[in-house]
Order: sequence, then structure tokens, then C-alpha cells
Amino acid sequence: MRSASKTLVKSPPEVWELVDQPERMQGLMSGLIGRAAEIEVSEREPGIRLAWESRDPFDRARIEVDISEKGWGTNVTVSAESPAEPTRLDGWLEAVMEELATPQKRPFGGMV
Repeated sequence: MRSASKTLVKSPPEVWELVDQPERMQGLMSGLIGRAAEIEVSEREPGIRLAWESRDPFDRARIEVDISEKGWGTNVTVSAESPAEPTRLDGWLEAVMEELATPQKRPFGGMV
């Protein structure tokens, strides 16, 4: 299993809200294994840890997200394993971290 960690300038509830969405979890898994995938949540500690696996019996890929408060932000660790595509993990982990770090809300959007 490979991991990447980053401190994001978001609150733990904001990060949790981003990852605890079935369609996002399914999309991340599909991106990891390179095709559409059904998922099953295997661990859920609200606000702290979320893990899910692909339902594909031939490619039991797994993704884990750990969240912890750190100073003015939130430390996020994303871990993943995919037996079918182990060499793609580093680029995938980097892309997931960038997606989570991207601002979702624009507090002054629309103001002139």
C-alpha cells in the first residue's frame, strides 16, 4: 500500500464532506483501477477515517483516507493499493491530493 500526506487549509469537517460521497469514492476507485468500479465501504469513523474497496473479485483495490486536525488546517493521508496497476499509484495519489486541496467554495464569488 502506498500513501501520500498533505496538510490542507480546510477544516476536518470540510475534508470529510469532500470524501464521504459515494459518487466521489466510486470515481476515485475508477480512476485508480482504470475502469468503472463498484465499491463497498469497509471502514467509516466519521470525521477521522474512511476506507473502501472495489467489489471486483479479481482486483481488490483499496483506498483509505485518514483525517486529523493540524494547526490551521487538516492533515490528510490517502493510502491506496491496486494489485493490477501498482505503478500508477504515485501519479494517482498526487492527483487525489490536488483535487482535495482545490478550493470548493468561493467566499467572495460574484462580488464586484
